[in-house]
Amino acid sequence: MPPNPEMRASDADRDKVAEALREHCAQGRISMGELHERLEAVYAAKTVGALQDVTADLPETDLYELPVPATRKASMAPARRSPGALDRPGPRGPLAVYATVNLITFTVWLISCIATGSLLFPWWIWVAGPWGAVILAGAVFGSRHPRG
Repeated sequence: MPPNPEMRASDADRDKVAEALREHCAQGRISMGELHERLEAVYAAKTVGALQDVTADLPETDLYELPVPATRKASMAPARRSPGALDRPGPRGPLAVYATVNLITFTVWLISCIATGSLLFPWWIWVAGPWGAVILAGAVFGSRHPRG
């Protein structure tokens, strides 16, 4: 039910209309000069009807906002995710990091061998071995938490 136009306007009512006018000016519906004229009328208004007269030729909401598609229900509820969904990495995450780090260490070792002209001790195994054993154990024994 629309408010009674004879009802006295509050400061909050005036501020809301003033903010709407500023937005209409930003959207290019009214000029800066017209904005100043309308703002004077807004702050001089004593009733809700006087405020409605100031904005009578302007849309209440932005005409360029798209409505919610009919296939999706509008909701004010926040998006939901399964508990812990972002807490646990996917199965490829640790493997990709493992492969990348070991490729770098192997490349450094290989460049060192080429630069010295001799076969050096393959120290990169000390990086790849224990870390690979931990990843292998995790894959074999798995997590006790169910995936949701």
